[in-house]
Amino acid sequence: MDYGLQGENIICFAGEDWWYHHPHSKNHILKRLAKQNRVLFVNSLSMGLPSISNPDFFLKIRRKLKSYSRWLCKVPEGLYVMTPVNLPFYGSRWARVVNRILLRAQLGLAMRFCRIHNPILWVAIPSAADIAETLKSKLILYQVSDKYDANEDSALSREVIRSLDGRLKRIAALVLYSGRKLYEEADVPNRYFLEQAVDFDHFATEAIAPPPELDSVPSPILGYFGAIDYVMDVALIEEVARRRPEWHWVFIGLRSNLVQMELPNVHFLGPKRYSELPRFVRRFSACVLPWRHDHSFTSYGSAIKVREYLATGKPVVISPLYEYLRTPGLRFFRSADEFISQVEDALATDTPDQRRLRQAVVRGCTWDVRSREMGELITSLLTGNVPTREPDPLLPGISSDISNTDPRAHKSFAD
Repeated sequence: MDYGLQGENIICFAGEDWWYHHPHSKNHILKRLAKQNRVLFVNSLSMGLPSISNPDFFLKIRRKLKSYSRWLCKVPEGLYVMTPVNLPFYGSRWARVVNRILLRAQLGLAMRFCRIHNPILWVAIPSAADIAETLKSKLILYQVSDKYDANEDSALSREVIRSLDGRLKRIAALVLYSGRKLYEEADVPNRYFLEQAVDFDHFATEAIAPPPELDSVPSPILGYFGAIDYVMDVALIEEVARRRPEWHWVFIGLRSNLVQMELPNVHFLGPKRYSELPRFVRRFSACVLPWRHDHSFTSYGSAIKVREYLATGKPVVISPLYEYLRTPGLRFFRSADEFISQVEDALATDTPDQRRLRQAVVRGCTWDVRSREMGELITSLLTGNVPTREPDPLLPGISSDISNTDPRAHKSFAD
């Protein structure tokens, strides 16, 4: 497939490591652009270490050291991935000076090895501001995908984060926003709404066998996959688990030490390969997103997993994320009582028409579509044109057959 960009060199300073997460937007898009361009994916420079009192402090240190050991390698998807050694103390001006020297030396070496020159920079983390300002580049894009100064994983002060964020916004040819709320509150003229997407065929398939790991877990199963950390509403999960002991919760993903629960109907299966997720979803009775709805970081979230949930056709019950409040087919909760009511109704009244509705919402909003959009966007910028795009009232890709679905499918719209 032609993604609208060929023969270019791209360096992405990512906000996460390639290895430890289910793919983010950059992973999905860059592995496609890498088919016709040279791509170097730089693993997260971090936003500074979490506080030493954070229960995950040593877990994060171990993971980063393991990533350092790989330094630079080519991954099966056809691009190079690098974890540069740097000092995780971005609150110190002197540490940032040292990091600039370290990063320039390591990047220079990696760029020669990968035969990359005069690259397009795609920056997705504020801590890359220093290197982005000094690295010779053809074009700078800055992607804002989270409310960075509300991230509890970093001990870096909000003032430093805002300063780094502001510098990147000033030097970027275009600022890409992955969330509606982030976009709407943006105060920069050169902004573009780069909406999330979904690997639709991957999650919509049913021609797969459920995993043996779930053979001993009875239905109904409330399923979640992704990071299991401070964004989780642990109190709600515990209350619902006690009030509905016949419901079984299945969590797939790396669990933070902040999330501690010992209940017979709550199951933590650990991380699973992205390729295996649809097998586990086959056993889910409903997909859930039990995030804290009173937290500023999550309120700006545009979780890709919600689209992946919709692609499965399963009932979806989520915290009221601003990103999805006008999305058909979703059910929202703001309390344990509402959560229980929404799940009970979904389990009792779900229909094939509602399943088709949920899939229709995201069927046309794939990563192939988004990658072509990104390729054409970069091509336009290189020729001096600055594209604009604002959020659609509803998710793009909604097909006309929604009007023929069961009217009950719409009862979960936000007020």
